[in-house]
Amino acid sequence: MDTSQESTRAVRAGVIGVGAMGKNHARVYSELRDVALAGVCDHDREVARTVAAEYGTVATDLQSLLERCDVVTVAVPTPVHYETVSQCLDAGVHVLVEKPIAETTDQGRRLAEQAREAGLVLQVGHIERFNPAVQTVAELIDDLEVIGLEAERLGPPVDRTARGNVVFDLMVHDVDVVGSLLDEQPESVSAMGTDDGQYATATMAYDDVVASLTASRVTQKKVRKLTVTATECLVEVDYLQQSVLIHRNSYPEYLTDDGQRRYRHESVVERPRVDNGEPLRHELESFLEAVRTDSEPAVTAEDGIEALELVQTIDALVDGNAPEREREVEIR
Repeated sequence: MDTSQESTRAVRAGVIGVGAMGKNHARVYSELRDVALAGVCDHDREVARTVAAEYGTVATDLQSLLERCDVVTVAVPTPVHYETVSQCLDAGVHVLVEKPIAETTDQGRRLAEQAREAGLVLQVGHIERFNPAVQTVAELIDDLEVIGLEAERLGPPVDRTARGNVVFDLMVHDVDVVGSLLDEQPESVSAMGTDDGQYATATMAYDDVVASLTASRVTQKKVRKLTVTATECLVEVDYLQQSVLIHRNSYPEYLTDDGQRRYRHESVVERPRVDNGEPLRHELESFLEAVRTDSEPAVTAEDGIEALELVQTIDALVDGNAPEREREVEIR
C-alpha cells in the first residue's frame, strides 16, 4: 500500500477464509471507518457468497482478491497458512494471519523474511493481546515485582464430536500473553496431560518468575482467567468479563466482639478502569495503523514464531507423557 495515498482513499481490505473467525474479520472491516471491504474468498464458494452478501462486498478467487486489496486477513486452516500468506506477500499485500503463523517455525521464519524483504506488514492474530483487561495489566506490570503468573483457559467443547489440540487451540493464547507481559522467553518448560490430551498443564520457568498454564476441554464451566502474583499485590484478570482486580495490603486483625476475640484478614481491592471493547476490533485497528504508518505491528512474526515454538514443545511433552509422569526441557 502506498501510504502517500492514505488521505485520498480508504484502505481496501479482504478476508481469505470466511469460516467462523474469518466471517468476524469481514464484519469488523465492514464497520471500520476509512476501510473498504473489497472482497472475500473461501474454498467453499457458497459460504463466500453468503458472507459477501451479508457485508456488502463480492466473493471472488484468491488472485482476483489480491488484485483488489491493500491488506488481507488470512483465516484458512493452518496447513495452508504458509502457501497462502506467501502468495499474499508476493502480491504486495499486507497480511494479518490468524495464529499460528504457520505449521512449522521454519515456515514462519521464511514468511518473516519474505515480509521484511518486501517491506510489508505481517501481523499474527494473537487476539488476547488486544483484550482490554490484558492491555490494562500490560500498563501496570512494569511497576510490579512479579514472581508468578497463573492462567486458566477451561471449558467443555462447543461441539462434543470435535477434539482439537487443546495446547495449540487454547493454551497458545496464554503462552503468548505471558510472553508479552514478561517480554522474555522461559529457561525451561515442563508439561503434563490427561484425558487423551484434552486437559493439559504447563509450567514455564523464567528468571525469578514461574508461570503455570492450564487448558481444558473437559471442564464443565467456561473459565478464562489470568492471575499475576507480585510482591506488592495480586492482580486478577477475567478475560470474559474484561475486568481487573488488584488486591493489596492484606494483613491480619484481631477483633473483640462481646468478649470474644475474632480473627479476620483486611485487604484493599482496587478496580482499575478498563476501556471495554471488542478485542478483534482493537486488533484490526492496530494492524491497519501499522500499515498506514509503516511501523512494526503489535504482534510481530517473530512473536508468532516464539509462541509456536513453545506450544510445539509443550504439546510434545504432553503427547509423550504417561498420566503420572512429568518431563522437562530446557529452552535454549
